[in-house]
Amino acid sequence: MKTYFKIIFLALMVILINACDQNYIDSISKVDPGPDESAPQVTLIYPTNGTEISLPEVISSVNIKFEVSDDIEIGTVKVLYDGTEIASYSEFNDYRRLVIDTLMYYNVGYGEHTVSVVATDLDNKSTTVEVDFEKVPPYVPKYPGEVLYMPFEGDFMNMVSFEVPTVVGNPGFSNEALGGLKSYMGAPNSYLTFSGEEFQSDEISAIFWMKVRLSDPAPSYGQRAGILVMGPEDPEHPDAPNNRKNGFRFFREPGGGLMQFKLNAGNGEADTWFDGGADARIDPSIEEWRHFAFTISQTEAKVYIDGQMVKEGAFSGIDWTGCDILSIMSGAPRFTGWNHWSDESLLDELRIFDRALTQDEIQSIITEESGKDFTYTPKYEGEIFYMPFEETFLEYVSQTEPTVSGTPGYADGKVGKAYAGAPESYLTFPSDALQNNLLSAAFWMKIRLTDPEPTYGQRAGILVMGPPDTENENYPDVQNNRKSGFRFFREPGGGLMQFKLNAGNGTADTWVDGGEAARLDPAVEEWHHFAFSISGKECLVYIDGEVVKQSDFTGIDWTGCDILTIMSGDPRFTGWNHWSDESLLDELRFFNKVLTQADIQQIIADES
Repeated sequence: MKTYFKIIFLALMVILINACDQNYIDSISKVDPGPDESAPQVTLIYPTNGTEISLPEVISSVNIKFEVSDDIEIGTVKVLYDGTEIASYSEFNDYRRLVIDTLMYYNVGYGEHTVSVVATDLDNKSTTVEVDFEKVPPYVPKYPGEVLYMPFEGDFMNMVSFEVPTVVGNPGFSNEALGGLKSYMGAPNSYLTFSGEEFQSDEISAIFWMKVRLSDPAPSYGQRAGILVMGPEDPEHPDAPNNRKNGFRFFREPGGGLMQFKLNAGNGEADTWFDGGADARIDPSIEEWRHFAFTISQTEAKVYIDGQMVKEGAFSGIDWTGCDILSIMSGAPRFTGWNHWSDESLLDELRIFDRALTQDEIQSIITEESGKDFTYTPKYEGEIFYMPFEETFLEYVSQTEPTVSGTPGYADGKVGKAYAGAPESYLTFPSDALQNNLLSAAFWMKIRLTDPEPTYGQRAGILVMGPPDTENENYPDVQNNRKSGFRFFREPGGGLMQFKLNAGNGTADTWVDGGEAARLDPAVEEWHHFAFSISGKECLVYIDGEVVKQSDFTGIDWTGCDILTIMSGDPRFTGWNHWSDESLLDELRFFNKVLTQADIQQIIADES
């Protein structure tokens, strides 16, 4: 047998030698790599500039990740931590590329630190890349009831409990972020899961930001995805689970050519849908950060987009039986019967609470996290101006700040907070956007008097948009040109407080004065709703949803009416001492239409 193999070996050698002699196989020759033209390239993957590490341990670790490449050959690579060398590399499997995805440094204390990677090639060209990061004290819940907070700054940790979820698939991180430096980036068949027991309370809320991304352009299953799901197993349909009797499911799917967001919750016997329809749709082709929130209590559930409620409904309370898993960015493994699989969108600043947040709290968090007030979507047809006075004087529709005169403040309002008047204090806006042929206003007031005498101390302008009084040039504080614009104000009447509207058609003014029907007792500090409308044929004034005066009117003229004043007659209507109102004002809205009595009563019901 050995002789047999020797014969075969010798035969092969003869064939190879003969092939070489006949030039059938090229001889090996050295290839010139060319000149060494550039220094090594260094990419420091983690940490990045500005990274914050928050862990309960006083001394913890950091996993340094980086990549080095060179056009010819890497010579050496050194890694420094705060100026001290902690690792070096001089032998490489691939002499043009080095990838390090696990370099643990175990002595990270609180404070700012610097990681440096120094790469040198064989021609002694060198590149140094440095990043600064910070180890900060453990996260303390920022808001009452906060049980989960995930900023996704390079890890998937719940900063409240310091737990790390089970990672399924390969979700990653994006450098596009609403807060911080990074956000969660979805991937096919990828999601996170936590043990669900710690989130099972009688009430629950979740808030987060998303930049919706679609991987499948077809308006079918490719656009369906689970976002937050905590539901039970479905023994009857293990391969397509859809047991909705317990827990909750927040997800998205196509609707009306857009992307529609829905909440479903189970009380132990049946499920309830909280589907806002057209109000809960966004355009996924516009990649922008949008804020989502939902709350579930023992009596109701609500869904919000960008701080605005898109759906609410009665609910008898959530049942958590069998809900032992919280899934993040997928319906898997408990809600895939309708193909709500992984979401490949971006997710940031995820928070869960063991209580039902109010709308004011949600809006406040939006403002704080985004660094600007959210974009307001008008709630009512024709709404062109909205001020809720939630510790800001911002007008939400135009995102415009007023000019503030004096020192107005805030107080508890009809809804959330309210404007609190002060002496010689008011707000003014440019009025171009309000100059329409049809105009209505609606708002709440709680009357407060600082002067008990029924004279000028009880006179005040509330909403005024009038022209300057050029006939009183020598007396600028005596302004009373009523030929254009409107004036809504109050003054004593019959021992009470009487509310009046005055409007000008360009030639003369019309009084809309309800007399006794338009009077309230200022001694009783309670919220009352006011509204007025102006058209080309009439003006109407409402108090608490009832008409107190109707007057014929030929149409408003806006000549010279460049300023809207809120809570004073100053500077355009002071001739009769209608100065600042020190009352409370809330939920101020203007409309470019005539509100009907039914419209006004609906607004009152919505805000009560």
